[in-house]
Amino acid sequence: MSKTIQFGEDVDGFQVPVLNEREVRASAGILFLFAFTSLLIIIFKGDFLLAKFFVFLFLTDFAIRVLINPRFSPTLIIGRLIVKNQRPEYVGAPQKKFAWIIGLVLAILMFFFLIVLNTYSIITGLICLVCLIFLFFESVFGICLGCIFYNLLYKEKAKYCPGNTCEINEREAIQKISKTQFSMIFGFVIYIVFSVYVLSATFKVKPQLLWDKMGTNKEINK
Repeated sequence: MSKTIQFGEDVDGFQVPVLNEREVRASAGILFLFAFTSLLIIIFKGDFLLAKFFVFLFLTDFAIRVLINPRFSPTLIIGRLIVKNQRPEYVGAPQKKFAWIIGLVLAILMFFFLIVLNTYSIITGLICLVCLIFLFFESVFGICLGCIFYNLLYKEKAKYCPGNTCEINEREAIQKISKTQFSMIFGFVIYIVFSVYVLSATFKVKPQLLWDKMGTNKEINK
């Protein structure tokens, strides 16, 4: 705990350094929000300013995580503040470091293309998409895609994964999906397709401002 440069915390009862998964997910959610917002601004306004600031700050944050210490990562600190009243969920630090190295490499590439060269292309688009997918899976599902790649590349498998996914466990009854539930998914897909076919013309009508609508109704009533 006294070391400045280290990766993960030494906690009694754990064989390897660990991190708090709740903080990690909160941080991923924060980064996903700004990344997605930046992408929307690019798509609808053609403005890359927020995206450039995000890439610069994303690179800084991940460099601190990987090269210095996750304890000093600004977004992880904010994540800690957000989930401070929740019981920690410890996960192995080695696989997280591998995943964050991937994030750091992607950030360096984006920084080079978008800021140094001041260009955009299908390359930056794909990098952005990969980052969004990684952040989305981490924040929403608690699935670390980089950690999955870690298991594929290293003989020493990851320890202490979120939800004990590193260990092979028999699913409990509440986790199992019945044929009826699968039928509900299939039925819902059909329902969506049918709704789009029937309601598209109605839903395409542009909404009115509520106050204008109320004013129009008042004139009709007169």
